Amino acid sequence: MSEILTQNIDTARISIIIPVLNEARNIKQAVASTQPSTNVEVIVVDGGSNDGTVEIAELLGVKLISAPRGRAAQMNAGALAASGEILLFLHADSRLSVEFDIIVRTALQQPGVMAGAFAVRIDAQLWSLRLVEWGVNWRSRFLQMPYGDQAIFVTKQIFHGIGKFPEIPIMEDFELIRRLRRTGQITIINVPVLTSARRWLKNGVFKTTLINQIIILAYLLGVSPKRIGTWFRQ
Repeated sequence: MSEILTQNIDTARISIIIPVLNEARNIKQAVASTQPSTNVEVIVVDGGSNDGTVEIAELLGVKLISAPRGRAAQMNAGALAASGEILLFLHADSRLSVEFDIIVRTALQQPGVMAGAFAVRIDAQLWSLRLVEWGVNWRSRFLQMPYGDQAIFVTKQIFHGIGKFPEIPIMEDFELIRRLRRTGQITIINVPVLTSARRWLKNGVFKTTLINQIIILAYLLGVSPKRIGTWFRQ
C-alpha cells in the first residue's frame, strides 16, 4: 500500500479497465455506470471487435487501446496504460454501483486489505439466480474468492508485484485472487455490481453452474487452462 500512502488515498486516482470483444450492446451502459465519480479514468481495451464497439467507445470519450485478444492480455494492457494508483477491472456486461469510487478508496484504507471486490447481483428475475447470487456471495465473503465479474480492485503496486493476470485462456481471475490471498486480506463490499444474466439464460442456470464448478475442479486438479478452454464454449 506504500505507493498510494504517499498521497491522500481519499483522492487517489482510480483506473477502470474494461476488456471488450464485440460488446456494442453493453459498453455504453458499463461506461455510464462509472459516472458520476471523482478522479477516475476509464480505459476500454479492445481485442478485435467488429460490431461497432470501438466506434461507440470513441464517442464516449474514454481512453481506448487495442491488445491481443484474450481477457487476461487485454486487462494487463489496460493496467500498463493506467495512470491511476488503484486499478478496477470491470466486465463490459457489468454495472458499478453509485459512489463505487468512495467505497473502493475507503476499503483500501482498512488494515491488512490488499484488494477487494463487490458482491454480485444478476440482472434477471429468476428465483434460481437468487440462489446463484447467494452461493457466489457466500463463497466470496467466507473463502475470499471473488471472480472477475465482481469488479476486482487492487493497487497498481500490488498488481504488478504479484505478476499481473496470468495470460491463460481461462481462470485468469481465479489465479490472480489466489496470488492476492497470499499477500493479505481481500475485502468483499456488500454493495453489489449488477452483472448480465446472459450466460445463465443462454445455457440454463443449472448447466452453467455445473460447467463453472467442473472448470474450477479441473483447474485445481492440474488440468491446463488451454485444455479446459476446449471443453466448453461459453
